[in-house]
Amino acid sequence: MIRVLLVDDHPVVRAGYKRLLETDASIEVVAEASEADSAYLSFVVYQPDVTVLDLSMPGVSGLSLLQKILLRDAHAKVLICSMYDSPLVKRKALEAGAKAFVSKNVPPEKLLLAIHAVHMNESPADPLVDAAGSDPAIQEELQRIASLTLRELELFRLLALGKTISYCAKAMSLNEKTVYNRQTKIREKLQVDTLAGLVHLAQRHHIIDSNIQI
Repeated sequence: MIRVLLVDDHPVVRAGYKRLLETDASIEVVAEASEADSAYLSFVVYQPDVTVLDLSMPGVSGLSLLQKILLRDAHAKVLICSMYDSPLVKRKALEAGAKAFVSKNVPPEKLLLAIHAVHMNESPADPLVDAAGSDPAIQEELQRIASLTLRELELFRLLALGKTISYCAKAMSLNEKTVYNRQTKIREKLQVDTLAGLVHLAQRHHIIDSNIQI
């Protein structure tokens, strides 16, 4: 039996995943969580075989939670399942220690196959295709985003969502001066001067939802 922890901030999505996973007699959903703190506690208490983790959650992102889980258990098997299926985001997640990355846009059975593959320490088939093509401007943007550390990428996401310096400091357990200095460095790395520029860049590369208005 593969014991699974589901982490997603949308109750409807979690319910759908749970119904899907329960169609497989070899999978049991042992716990669910909607944000980082309860997810980490559930991981510690239930010690799941596989954690299915969304990247976008209130406050601390899935990437930060992934790092915290791996600090607790370096051998934890975490499968990222995200609507933001940018190859760049996928690469960052895998570099951070995720065992696999599955887009929410793939057919449901792909998630089942990925869970089994991760449990068996195998690499699931990769459904992601880099849509950036050979556009030099897009490739330059990707390189600039790729230069961000995981913590900088997390702050970039929060800023692009319109979060305040105070909110970011609290969410990332930093003081406001540190966050202010880091956001200045991020803007320099990304060569973006305005909030609108940050938002559009994040949307273009699927760091945040393209429907967010500024």
